Amino acid sequence: MEQLLRNIIATIEPVTNSLEQKVQAHLDNLTKPRGSLGRLEEFAARYIAITGEDPPQIPKKAIMVFAGDHGITEEGVSAFPKDVTHQMVYNFIEGGAGINVLARHAGADVHVIDIGVEHDFRDVEGLVARKVDYGTANMAKGAAMPRIQAIAAIMAGIELAEEAAGSGARLLGTGEMGIGNTTPASAMTSVLCNRNPEDVTGRGTGIGDDDYRKKIGLIRQAIELNHPDPEDPIDVLAKVGGYEIAGICGLILGAALHKTPVVTDGFISTAGAITAKALCPHVTDYLFAAHQSVEQGHQIQMEYLGLKPMLNLDLRLGEGTGAALAMTLIDAGIKIYNEMATFEKASVAPGDEQI
Repeated sequence: MEQLLRNIIATIEPVTNSLEQKVQAHLDNLTKPRGSLGRLEEFAARYIAITGEDPPQIPKKAIMVFAGDHGITEEGVSAFPKDVTHQMVYNFIEGGAGINVLARHAGADVHVIDIGVEHDFRDVEGLVARKVDYGTANMAKGAAMPRIQAIAAIMAGIELAEEAAGSGARLLGTGEMGIGNTTPASAMTSVLCNRNPEDVTGRGTGIGDDDYRKKIGLIRQAIELNHPDPEDPIDVLAKVGGYEIAGICGLILGAALHKTPVVTDGFISTAGAITAKALCPHVTDYLFAAHQSVEQGHQIQMEYLGLKPMLNLDLRLGEGTGAALAMTLIDAGIKIYNEMATFEKASVAPGDEQI
């Protein structure tokens, strides 16, 4: 399976922006001062570059919410009990969570994936079953998962990206649910971005000072015990990661393979993105960073990816909520590109800067 994954990664190509001059000329010929719609113009141009669609259509959108549990929760790193993970999965399916509301606002479908929840959902209608295991082990006492299971979770994400592309989705969003998952996300960010645990660790669901210090100590302990290799992203994922992070990594790889843009959400989702980049640097060409999370490690992740967040709204919910909001801005950029009149069509004289 690992060789298959490596073969897939080897086929991912960087974005070749053959339409750049044509697209920029069109944006500059719209009835406005050049560049005056700022990043909306950037979003349209990047979407066209990734997809090769000119003119672009408002895309069919899908947000993939990967759910998984974490053995590290037995150490008290979260303000919420582990059972909340599977309870929220039911809430997602019933349409009552924040991501459901904002996805409806954005016109995006929500796909809820059980990739590693410590709960037997049986045949729950509306749930995508891709369970690799019933949660990770406690990474403070040993590896979070076997390497083969980390790869299986990545492959599940790749397959879901392929299925989404096959069903006509042209814009994907990453989401997650997993009580305690800021802890593995912080550990992975520490290793892959070569930063101290305290530099990348936030308070997650809102833990107090004592639990925060304990959380940092547990992350340091997990790294020292497991010795994850920063030159081997799968090793990092297996030793201090999570199944939902692996699934997001795979989704991004699969989307890049199918030349489908992906809007990454917050801190945990971006842990999946930095893993994908460590495996295949080309994937950043296909990413939109939805927002700047209040989790302090998120800025470090953004620097590693070389991306600029689209929004800064002090969000820290996860689930894909920031991705849903950012999708509406990509739609806005596409509509500007398609619907705004050119100077010639509107019989408006261009300013000196347009000449």
